[in-house]
Amino acid sequence: MPTVDAHITGTVWKIECKVGDTIAEGDTVAILESMKMEMPVEAEQGGTVTKLLCEEGQSINEGDPIVALE
Repeated sequence: MPTVDAHITGTVWKIECKVGDTIAEGDTVAILESMKMEMPVEAEQGGTVTKLLCEEGQSINEGDPIVALE
């Protein structure tokens, strides 16, 4: 199961997709806050979102999965 992973450690500020959404490579799936900066997390490949693996306000580490794709 491919995932879209965090590229930095931070807090999930906003999730930009929901289960069932079709996303393309380069689409923003979430916005992370780190060091008072907002950083978009973009999909490295397209697919359909099958599961959200975090919640808004949750702290995550670099490499943690944010959404699962099919």
